Amino acid sequence: MVGLVDMHSAISEAPTRGPLHDDYAVTAEFYDVLQAEHDETRVRGLYGRDVADARVGVLDVGAGTGRVTVMSLGESHVGVHAVEPARAMRASLMTRLTALSRDMRERVTVHPHVLEEAALHEVADVAICHNTIACLPPETRRALWPALARALVPGGSLVLELPPSRLPDGDVVRTFPEQTIGRHVYGGHMVMSAVDDRIRTRCHYWVREAEELLTQHTETFWMWPATRATVLGELARQGFAPLPPRKDPAVLAVVRERS
Repeated sequence: MVGLVDMHSAISEAPTRGPLHDDYAVTAEFYDVLQAEHDETRVRGLYGRDVADARVGVLDVGAGTGRVTVMSLGESHVGVHAVEPARAMRASLMTRLTALSRDMRERVTVHPHVLEEAALHEVADVAICHNTIACLPPETRRALWPALARALVPGGSLVLELPPSRLPDGDVVRTFPEQTIGRHVYGGHMVMSAVDDRIRTRCHYWVREAEELLTQHTETFWMWPATRATVLGELARQGFAPLPPRKDPAVLAVVRERS
């Protein structure tokens, strides 16, 4: 989980709360501009085969601007549930969905709540949590697992990107590739640093025309490390069992065991 490219759903400013409806007020403007091409390729590689095998439905938890949601609509023929509580990111998601064909739009439902509030019951056999888990405080993360178990049919699979396993040793800086739209150039960088038991992620964005700086913005997000063993243990208590390891070690796949 490094950088805006890898942040799908995060927590702005406050280190002790879960995602709020007004998160991403700054980031939403820059998210797709700075990460679209990379993230589209990444989600297809990580989850495309899982989505193509879905026979009941796909659940996208922390849908963000909709990369997994749109990929799921294209790779499957089942209904898709996109869960995104942040208003700013959901606005981009809805805009993206309106550009799709009518038959695709009829297969997707957007839930403007956290999954626990959406109260979904056995709506999917594939659930994806792309770059979401690291951005949840431990108590919020643990509350997500039973909601996911309820939303999946028995035998359904959950595929998620794991949080960082530990705090960074020092500041980690990532520069976003510059992108040009018309006469303006968009860019910025991100700094990750350890603060107590959390990772503070500060994203700095700017817009330039030639050598003139037009605007600049900063937004802070928080992440919580957790080891693979910790996540697996939490999931096991909700009836999930591990599936074979994925090629990418940052991805964990589990199955909801049949009772």
